[in-house]
Amino acid sequence: MPTDEPSPRLLLASASPTRRRMLEQAGLVFAAEAAPVDEEEAKRSLESEGADAAALAEALAELKARAVSRRHPGRFVIGTDQVLDCEGRRFDKPPDAAAARAQLMALRGKTHELISAAVVVRDGERLWHHTARARLTMRPFSPAFLDEYLARGLPDILGSVGAYRLEGLGAQLFSRIEGDYFTILGLPLLPLLDFLRPHGLVPA
Repeated sequence: MPTDEPSPRLLLASASPTRRRMLEQAGLVFAAEAAPVDEEEAKRSLESEGADAAALAEALAELKARAVSRRHPGRFVIGTDQVLDCEGRRFDKPPDAAAARAQLMALRGKTHELISAAVVVRDGERLWHHTARARLTMRPFSPAFLDEYLARGLPDILGSVGAYRLEGLGAQLFSRIEGDYFTILGLPLLPLLDFLRPHGLVPA
């Protein structure tokens, strides 16, 4: 769980409550700090260079980790990012209810991919990275269900790409899910724990 110690060895370069909760529940001692990164500008730059969804997620995760690492020498910094790709179209966190509705209508009845990347940096050096994919098929839900879903889910779902949280009401949107649960939540947790264990950051 997060600690008030002045210098925990592990830092999460994210303000995401879901990712913080995942690490807390896994028993890690860490601090969390939002990365001072303009994600939209970085995405535009990377996409203009032709980065695919996996390369985009990994590059953004590393960018965040490096930005926080510069402030905390000697510490292990975890950067993360998640990209949603549906038939070549990428989706971001919806800014408002109208955008969430439009996004869910665009995904309805289709299969999309969630690509989650994690990068660990220390003193400006990338020590480890991992990218994982999950495939989710959204059922052809009714307009009445969508109305109820938005009424019950807002504003919480605005903090998630895809406008859903699988650990909550969002499970009702889907007919099929293929992939690791932690990847869907936004962090390939088990590979990360495998990397951290030899460094004494997770009990062996």
